[in-house]
Amino acid sequence: MSTATTAQQSPPAEKKSGRGTLYRGKEGMWSWVGHRITGVVIFLFLLVHVLDTALVRVSPEAYDAVIGTYKNWYMALGESGLVAAVIYHAFNGIRIVLVDFWKKGTKYHKQMLWAVMILWVVVFGAFFVRHMMLVLGG
Repeated sequence: MSTATTAQQSPPAEKKSGRGTLYRGKEGMWSWVGHRITGVVIFLFLLVHVLDTALVRVSPEAYDAVIGTYKNWYMALGESGLVAAVIYHAFNGIRIVLVDFWKKGTKYHKQMLWAVMILWVVVFGAFFVRHMMLVLGG
């Protein structure tokens, strides 16, 4: 068997470009991940909310007891996390619609993601300060 025959039978070595895939570590991937995570968090909250609200039909006393456990500072932090998820999911959803249906959406998707993040910080920051003031009695 000659060297030329052996070279033809072995698979070619893969070229490594160093670029990775389209989204590996880029803004689009992290936006996608954040959108999916916030969607799951919102879904889980809605599931718990429906279950604890349905408890009022079974036993109003049990419902009052469950709702009473929610009135503390660490649940207020959980509520703040939920609001953070809803705000991000809403603003990023608008960005996704623009990317999908606006002719120049893909060209400006990075700038729109930065706009989403800035809006999220401003809106959530204002909510968080006010919410914690109310929770902590200020």
